[in-house]
Amino acid sequence: MGAGTTDPTRPVGVGIGLAAVGRPAYINSGRAHDLGTHRAVEELRDRTAAVLDAAYAAGMRYLDAARSYGRAEEFLAEWLAAHPEIDDVVVGSKWGYRYVGEWRLDAPVHEVKDHSLAAFTEQLAETEALLGSRLDVYHVHSATLDTGVLDDVELHEAMAALRDRGVRVGVSTSGPAQPEAVLKALDVEVGGAPLFTSIQSTWNLLEPSVGPALAEAAARGARVIVKEAVANGRLTPGAPDTPPRVVEVAERLGIPLDQLAIAAALAQPWTWCVLSGGVDPAQVASNAAAEQVQLPADVLAELGELAERPADYWSERSARAWS
Repeated sequence: MGAGTTDPTRPVGVGIGLAAVGRPAYINSGRAHDLGTHRAVEELRDRTAAVLDAAYAAGMRYLDAARSYGRAEEFLAEWLAAHPEIDDVVVGSKWGYRYVGEWRLDAPVHEVKDHSLAAFTEQLAETEALLGSRLDVYHVHSATLDTGVLDDVELHEAMAALRDRGVRVGVSTSGPAQPEAVLKALDVEVGGAPLFTSIQSTWNLLEPSVGPALAEAAARGARVIVKEAVANGRLTPGAPDTPPRVVEVAERLGIPLDQLAIAAALAQPWTWCVLSGGVDPAQVASNAAAEQVQLPADVLAELGELAERPADYWSERSARAWS
């Protein structure tokens, strides 16, 4: 297990996430423009391959999927099989949600959370059937304090068995209680060693509240992956719900809004990787170019004033329609 050869101690910069291309519906802004009606399985399979080609060409070396991202693991596995020469990527996936949207835009429910031992056992088998020895990192998908996933000793022992086989085990987090979930995850030990050594959390200019907890995670030796750096499209060019002040900063610096948002995440000293959610090669290339943006300290301080109340941010996010 754990085939990726990327130096585990060295930040990888921007990586690629497949949440927006592995299934027809998602909560990101602009999907009608970006995808239109081209959402059949084969169309998204081809789009995922194009996104992965562009990501690898741009230097992205972390590839992120999940069981609930529709057929993302399947598409990723096919791309990896088509490129046996690629041995320098880190492949991560997640368990804990099941995709139940039946490839419909109008499905009443698109995913269902289940953090039980039975779900872990079932979903790990499904992931390994697709990704096999290419799986490097396996996260609990959206670990929270209320599901019991951070207290389940029997489950922890099962995940530790995966850890001991060479797969890094971690958690992803969402919601206003992210800081508490991250800190609790860091304290989980099995066999005298930390269980969760990869932390994937939502951090962006509008919702940076988990930052101190992520700094603590990095200080304890965990790798920190930032997701939703562009706030599900709110921090991308032309988005209708972007705060005017952040648009003004991007225009003043002469850079696209997505690059400003991702560069701010890359500038955090605890960051190992920032995920792009690009759905076409142009978006991927623009996101990757953020690695070349160096934001001055005064600009970072100004951007730090954009934060919304976590409760308000997450309330707005939970109300976003799948489209």
